[in-house]
Amino acid sequence: MAYTRQPAVAGQFYAGTRAALEAEIKQCFRDRLGPGREPEVAAEGPRRIVGLVSPHAGYAYSGPIAAAAYGALGADGRPDTVVVISPQHRGWAPANTIQTAGAWRTPLGDMAVDGETAAALAAAAPWLEDDPAPSADEHSLEVQLPFLQYVFGPELRFVPIMLGEQSLERARSLGAVLADCLLGKNAVIVASTDLSHEHDERHARAQDGKLIEALLRFDPEHYFETRTRLRATTCGFGPVTAMLCAARQLGAEQVEQLAYATSADVVPGGGYVVGYVAAAVRRGP
Repeated sequence: MAYTRQPAVAGQFYAGTRAALEAEIKQCFRDRLGPGREPEVAAEGPRRIVGLVSPHAGYAYSGPIAAAAYGALGADGRPDTVVVISPQHRGWAPANTIQTAGAWRTPLGDMAVDGETAAALAAAAPWLEDDPAPSADEHSLEVQLPFLQYVFGPELRFVPIMLGEQSLERARSLGAVLADCLLGKNAVIVASTDLSHEHDERHARAQDGKLIEALLRFDPEHYFETRTRLRATTCGFGPVTAMLCAARQLGAEQVEQLAYATSADVVPGGGYVVGYVAAAVRRGP
């Protein structure tokens, strides 16, 4: 039987029932920190978005920023498949994994793995282990899926990739493989990341601003080197670098910032904050 990955953080990072989760996502889209309106899917494209950056904290904190990413994707038209790349937080490093069959379950239903695309990626990158075990309790990929289901419905298929090894060499390698396997496909690559951790709000916003500036230059090596130089506490720099490498090879020309906030925008005061950004990587007209 094909493996169905069960939700690990439903009822924690996001609501645990269908009705409550739909209401929560709807509020994320309407929130003042998000797009401020419900998403609409453009029937005829133009399908210029090649990559997205989306955060992965609890929806109460980063949900409106993620909604900005997925609202922009809906307005750009319907992809056939979405590759979601996330970092590994749970101690499986340096495991780099992919799932080539089955589905992931959320309160909104099962989201099927695009087996053909996943198998092609796994064959081209033998360092990606076809092993669902490291994802069993990881949140960073799971929290992206309800937004995709809410915007595009149950037919959308995806490929889950988790990186435990976030080196520049590994990101370049994954980017090249993605570009080769997705060439000619109606696909989007989502890089899952939060920004600063463990800093006060002033320090977090300053560090985040420099990293976002590097992201907007659309230079994967510069982005990675900026993160290293700043010792930035962003957790998904490997997925972002890989996505940028692939998007550039797939003909994208620009990165657009869609939204930014920190946890202090939701709960003011306190100690350290976490930063969140949404960005879209687009082809030219």
